[in-house]
Amino acid sequence: MISILDAAPAGANAAQGMGGGSMTWIMLILIFVIMWLFMIRPQRKQQKRIEEMRASLAKGDKVVTAGGIKGVIAEVNDNDILIKVDGEVKLRVDRNCVNLEASDAKSEAKK
Repeated sequence: MISILDAAPAGANAAQGMGGGSMTWIMLILIFVIMWLFMIRPQRKQQKRIEEMRASLAKGDKVVTAGGIKGVIAEVNDNDILIKVDGEVKLRVDRNCVNLEASDAKSEAKK
């Protein structure tokens, strides 16, 4: 018994194999471009925004640390900041620990 697949001309398989390599490369490039547009590019924008926020920290700004501690900046150094938490309680934390300013945290929560 001869099936429909066996009845296909012999040249059809050869022509299909030759064009398949270029289509594979096109699909790989297309996947990379889509991944860059939807994953890498937005992540870089967000990272740049966070770095700018951390560079602009000043005395008196309200901040929230990565651990969820809320306070007001009392002193800013090169690598760390001093946060006044409550009364005379002050914590020295690394500048990279600050995630959001308190005002940004409220606007992010509403979104």
